[in-house]
Amino acid sequence: MSVAPETLFKSQLAGLRLVQQGKVRDIYEIDDARLLIVTTDRLSAFDVILPDPIPGKGIILTALSRFWFERTRPIIGNHLLADPLDSVLARAGDARQVQSRAMVVRRLQPLPIEAIARGYLIGSAWNDYQRSGQVCGITLPAGLQQADQLPEPIFTPATKAAVGNHDQNIDFAQAVQLLGHDTAEQVRRVTLKIYNEAASYAHRCGIIIADTKFEFARDQNGQLLLIDEVLTPDSSRFWPADQYQPGNSPPSFDKQFVRDYLASLAWDQTPPGPRLPAKIIAQTAAKYREAQRRLTGSNR
Repeated sequence: MSVAPETLFKSQLAGLRLVQQGKVRDIYEIDDARLLIVTTDRLSAFDVILPDPIPGKGIILTALSRFWFERTRPIIGNHLLADPLDSVLARAGDARQVQSRAMVVRRLQPLPIEAIARGYLIGSAWNDYQRSGQVCGITLPAGLQQADQLPEPIFTPATKAAVGNHDQNIDFAQAVQLLGHDTAEQVRRVTLKIYNEAASYAHRCGIIIADTKFEFARDQNGQLLLIDEVLTPDSSRFWPADQYQPGNSPPSFDKQFVRDYLASLAWDQTPPGPRLPAKIIAQTAAKYREAQRRLTGSNR
């Protein structure tokens, strides 16, 4: 695989033990209390990791997550630590390999759901609405179009699936069964508060956040914390506000662009994923950079 110098498909850190390799992130053990999360340039679509990385994508996702972790701190604490990278990576080569794409975080046990906030009717929510008029047990008004803004944002949890499998939407009662009533209520409240404030900020930057997913954990004192990634083009649907029009799937600053290309192929959405043309890779990278520029005013 020929890739750009700034591209990382799979990290290899000799000084730390790899404990998990996800669709995009490689997670290493620092010690009993800390992990190192490395965001690679891998891209998954339809829960399949594609063979071609998107150059610089992991750096952009890391920068955006750091931006949002700081911005959401007044709402909820998070797992991000201030420990410098060179304090946990003794080998210079390891530090260079993951520079600008790694975060030192607290080692926590994630809650067993993904917390999804939706402000617009798109994706699996649109499919569910067409079948039943509901999304995750929430009845919506009749006559809505694809990509319509909802009367108010809704909380639609999902179960977490292993790599290669699909997450499953669940209703709030099922979330209560998995989390307990008080935790489920807290997760719903915090999810919608973060979404509302982030969506308002993003709209001023020319971006509609159609939906997004969060992950949470509790620390040893029982405090709920925000973890994983936050409001990135991988975990959210970002639409250019000036091109938004309900009735179809709007253009986006996220990987929906790649999904749309893949949907045009004779591919059954099972591994292995198809190779991406150079033009699709370049356009996808440009969309991620534009989302970062609009939201943070920076391309690094």
